[in-house]
Amino acid sequence: MARRLSWQDLQASGSAIATRLSLQDLQCLVRRKPACSAADRAEAAAAADGGKGRHLAKALSVPDLIAIGVGSTIGAGIYVLVGTVAREHAGPALTLSFLIAGIAAALSALCYAELSCRFPSAGSAYHYSYICIGESVAWLIGWALILEYTIGGSSVARGISPNLALFFGGHEKLPFFLTQIHVKWLDTPLDPCAAILVLIVTALLCLGIKESSFVEGIITIANVIVMLFVICAGGYLAFQNGWSGYNDKQGYFPNGVTGVFSGSATLFFAYIGFDAVASTAEEVKNPQRDLPMGMCLTLSLCCFLYMMVSVVIVGLVPYYALDPNTPISSAFAQYGMQWAVYVISTGAVLALVASLIGAILPQPRIVMAMARDGLLPPLFSAVDPTTQVPTLSTILSGICAAFLALFMDVSQLAGMVSVGTLLAFTMVAISVLIIRYAPPNEIAMRVALPVCPLSVTLCNVIYRTVVVPGLRYAAGGHSNCLAGVPPPQPGSAD
Repeated sequence: MARRLSWQDLQASGSAIATRLSLQDLQCLVRRKPACSAADRAEAAAAADGGKGRHLAKALSVPDLIAIGVGSTIGAGIYVLVGTVAREHAGPALTLSFLIAGIAAALSALCYAELSCRFPSAGSAYHYSYICIGESVAWLIGWALILEYTIGGSSVARGISPNLALFFGGHEKLPFFLTQIHVKWLDTPLDPCAAILVLIVTALLCLGIKESSFVEGIITIANVIVMLFVICAGGYLAFQNGWSGYNDKQGYFPNGVTGVFSGSATLFFAYIGFDAVASTAEEVKNPQRDLPMGMCLTLSLCCFLYMMVSVVIVGLVPYYALDPNTPISSAFAQYGMQWAVYVISTGAVLALVASLIGAILPQPRIVMAMARDGLLPPLFSAVDPTTQVPTLSTILSGICAAFLALFMDVSQLAGMVSVGTLLAFTMVAISVLIIRYAPPNEIAMRVALPVCPLSVTLCNVIYRTVVVPGLRYAAGGHSNCLAGVPPPQPGSAD
């Protein structure tokens, strides 16, 4: 005769089932992706067949990576930041602020370089977090990166038409297709020029990674030439006038060491862009060699250009006399070189276009990686067999960015983007420690950073002491600086 179940038995059974379900849910949150997943093995096999298939093209080399990295990093913000940071924070020590920010970015880039060598697959920080930490953190990082690239690209696109106003004699003389349209029932003016440009860049990215990197390289070279013009012409003028900008009674550190570090907190965001290189790891011909070289050369070139521009501009004009809106153009104008303003404005527009390409390029690859792992619908993982790019993901990313660029003032969301960026950088640094001291069996130890503990430790220390204290100011102007608009001044109304 079967025993009748009591209320206590039902309670015990329910508790056991609930415990089992919660443990299963917890395991789903912390489960890690194998280092060599089925999707990665399928992609590797497809890439090795020698023919075009439904996989990303292995077409990028070191010059392509440098073009993508430098184009993504050097935005129009450099034409604004030198004046803002010099006036409000560092003074003549602006060059040291650029150097400290570059060191912080370089330590993070070294972590990206090692992980991208070990796991040369699309997905960047999302992919590394999934392998080393767990699914829940990877899901959070993936969406943070999608948000970063979407809002960053939209903000850059909205900054193009204001920067073009100089060539037409002012905002009121812009052609109708470049002007921002004010609608009564909208607080933010519509910007059809920004939306159209985003769609044009999206169409370019759908043609193929080689074509995209080629166009990015041409634009980046032109932008670097403009910066070299600023360095050479400005250096000559400063030399002729005895570097008068440094002859100040307050000395080299008018705001002390604190001003140098607070300035570096803002300037840190001028180096963000090397992570776009990591997102193309699956499309690099020789990732173990080319990815570290591409990232290191990208940061080295950007740091050199930033420091040289800061040396020249502060030497031309005293830091307190720099125009916070157009510091470089106004410095040349004070020496009677009005024509140089057009050259510098051309460089700002080119920097915006290069940054736009660099912002939209990684996003569909993040979406594709998440779709491969089942965190997004599988249709977003499809790769066009002809162009060998994730066409559907690229089109979706471009439409979302174009919509934001048309309707929204995305600079209001810059703080969220900046926090997401720092979160991704921190998770990458933690992933390096995990992979170094508790490596999965599937990982072949072919590439290792010899100073891994030091680099990861310093990376997190600098984040805490340099970047985080100035996060409110820096984050508030992150998207604005990308678009070539001055960040909010300290003490201004929110």
